[in-house]
Amino acid sequence: MPLILGTNSIKDTGYDVANSLRFDDGSSDYLSQTQGSGNRRTFTISAWVKRSSGFGNMNLIMSNVYPGIIVRFVSADESFQIYDGGGSSFQLRTNRVFRDVSAWYHLLIAVDTTDGTSGDRIKMYINGTRETSFQTANYPSQNYDTGFNNGLELNIGREAGQSNYFDGYMSEVVVVDGQALDPTSFGEFDSDSPTIWKPIDVSGLTFGTNGFYLDFEDSSALGNDAAGSNNFTVNNLTAADQTPDTCTNNFATLNPLGFAGTIPTFSQGNLNVVVGVGASLYSVPTIGVSSGKWYVEGELEAATINSGTYYVDYGFHDRTDSLGQSLYVSDGRMFWLSSWDGKINYRTGGSTTTGLVTGLATLTPGDFFQLYLDMDNELMYWGKNGSLLNSTGVSFNGKESLTGEYFFAFGDQYTNGSHEYAVNFGQGSIDGTAVSNYNDANGYGNFKYNPTVTTDEGSKDFLALCTKNLAEYG
Repeated sequence: MPLILGTNSIKDTGYDVANSLRFDDGSSDYLSQTQGSGNRRTFTISAWVKRSSGFGNMNLIMSNVYPGIIVRFVSADESFQIYDGGGSSFQLRTNRVFRDVSAWYHLLIAVDTTDGTSGDRIKMYINGTRETSFQTANYPSQNYDTGFNNGLELNIGREAGQSNYFDGYMSEVVVVDGQALDPTSFGEFDSDSPTIWKPIDVSGLTFGTNGFYLDFEDSSALGNDAAGSNNFTVNNLTAADQTPDTCTNNFATLNPLGFAGTIPTFSQGNLNVVVGVGASLYSVPTIGVSSGKWYVEGELEAATINSGTYYVDYGFHDRTDSLGQSLYVSDGRMFWLSSWDGKINYRTGGSTTTGLVTGLATLTPGDFFQLYLDMDNELMYWGKNGSLLNSTGVSFNGKESLTGEYFFAFGDQYTNGSHEYAVNFGQGSIDGTAVSNYNDANGYGNFKYNPTVTTDEGSKDFLALCTKNLAEYG
């Protein structure tokens, strides 16, 4: 399958998508609109999508009538599907599965039931290439009137009147009424890297009577139709759900995949994680780095206290082992600040060295934490509530990553309690609350605290962990 720019490549696109909208299934986020009467036989649906956790039946777009149109990921195997609700009139469901939470996918459905060739009445394209391998392929009869453009409610992000909410990010959501368009109306393959699919400017399309273009650029009107007046009602979404994490600048998020045993609960676009009672785990993001200077911040939302102490950790890991252990016992190489005693510790080869630095401030719920990773000078820094805790930095010279990369890492050591972190890799929110006090030096990341700090080596610019920064410094 062709790659998409911003996920598997860090090459500049030439055309930039400014914003996406983050949907959280636990918050019942969705957009709704009462459609006018339009072309029920010929139309195009296009969207760029990045999945998060909570895999299950995740509806992207649904018209509120049976038989109607439902476009979704299917819980049974995470395949991609378009069907008429009951599946009796038409259904396409891929053999391919979509479980990559670090990837932006371009999903395109072109419908033309007037076509004389049955197999061309619904065409599905993924990242610019037509999908031809289906576990189910039932096409509508010729001139079939679908439940789309039928004057009833259209939902984006949920199954109308039901649950099955989408969990993840969407950008560049487009419907064209009256035309069945091919992928070249929405994207192109990169001239230098022909396996990479990237978006193009769609503002010049003819969208038709019921068509719309959701660019999510107005945080005060997230349902605004940039192509006209077919606006959507916003349900449970706020300005903080507008993010710069897009198909042209992909940001790191926490990774819910690969855990052994107990799996934490992820939310807010994989920027919040809850480790429940009975588990002692750490979480890392979807991007690791081998060079450059990088910053992440977050908040300890909640934790269980034990003998007056919160057993929470934050630091760096080279992630050579499977997830599902605490930093204190996991394999590979890792450095972390142990909040129960204020020490920075190091572990490698199954052995732990405690107290590389001692006497540092510990975390309690409500405190904000900062991590600064200088791969170029092989130094690591920790902060709390905007103040640097170790200005000299902890050197990992001679303790370089066994994998060539280090990841930010967040965890705990207390199996009888639980804890919750919320992190911000530059998306501009912490636990669903917008933060925008500072940008990184390149203007890509939005942070509560300044990612430029003064160390013993002088002032250093630490950057948001996103592909545009990686293209230059990573």
